[in-house]
Amino acid sequence: MASSLQPVLLSLLLHVTLGSPQKPLWPIQRVPVVWPQQTQDLAPPRFLHQAQLQVTSSCGPECHKQAPTASYWDLRRFLSYETLHSSGQLTETDVGIYGFDKNALETPAGHSRAKRQIFGHDSRFSIVGHDFLLNYPFSAAVKVSTGCSGTLVGDRHVLTAAHCVHDGKNYVKGAQRLRVGFLKPQHKDPSGKNGTNSRAKTKFQWIRVKRTHVPKGWIKGTANDIGMDYDYSLLELKKAHKRRHMKLGISPSAKRLPGKRVQFSGFDNDRPGNLVYRFCEARDETYDLLYQRCDAQPGASGSGVYARMWNSRRRRWERKVIGIFSGHQWVDLKGAPQEFNVAVRITPLKYAQICYWIKGNYVDCREG
Repeated sequence: MASSLQPVLLSLLLHVTLGSPQKPLWPIQRVPVVWPQQTQDLAPPRFLHQAQLQVTSSCGPECHKQAPTASYWDLRRFLSYETLHSSGQLTETDVGIYGFDKNALETPAGHSRAKRQIFGHDSRFSIVGHDFLLNYPFSAAVKVSTGCSGTLVGDRHVLTAAHCVHDGKNYVKGAQRLRVGFLKPQHKDPSGKNGTNSRAKTKFQWIRVKRTHVPKGWIKGTANDIGMDYDYSLLELKKAHKRRHMKLGISPSAKRLPGKRVQFSGFDNDRPGNLVYRFCEARDETYDLLYQRCDAQPGASGSGVYARMWNSRRRRWERKVIGIFSGHQWVDLKGAPQEFNVAVRITPLKYAQICYWIKGNYVDCREG
């Protein structure tokens, strides 16, 4: 049954990315510079708690839209970052911001999200078979040892959610000995003897993490409100992997996405050992967050949200990560809990910061 769904899944994926009669274009914009200025040592973390795979917040879409606009000094503070090294050393780096227009800090015009409880029909697809698991873009999805998912965005780099390694107050258990798992099919009984069919079982090959970057916007004593805007982290592996990684991209407004849809793949806890793919319509957005209806379970947090659009400069289709799936956000609105699916958008400043973490210079980070 699963194998019969593979052609259907592929056609659905193509429909999401190629279904528009006109080519959806990646926006062309100059990227600002987020430049490290001073680094200092901090006290070693305590690694007190397990990672929480679901994030709670008291601030929903309208709350975020009505929040005061961050000042230049606020942005510098939020984009400064901590780096946790595998040795246990912890450092804090202050940054400067250059070439950024504060007038750009406006919430895109989006649709209001209807009040609803998620979910009805489960629209997720388990990806099976070598032809899918080991091929791009599904091969770019990885598992983080604290229980989350991530996406390859460089030869040694993985993008994931900040709450997978830090709870807003301290680094979680396992953050120092963090590992990244690459799903690898493993054949069992290929001859089909004993009345069984040839089936591919799966296992993970793990690579240790050398250092972890977390923005100070997330590390503020509580993991909610404005901290939701900075729920992302970059992991640097101790050795290079050999898979094709995804490009990083600045998030377009939801209305510019093909079919207004987003898509991502992750390792949902209720389907152990399976890579789970889904796509859905982006329903609402703020400058920093994207709200959507994609079905997901804990474990999918940290997955890279991506889109495929036309690059008019290079004259080719490009798939880019435009956000990080933060997870199910429960918001208590006047005693009526509502559930939202939230992804952190990669804004120009976040792009500049993450790209610098990957490249080590800003010269290669000026085009998003």
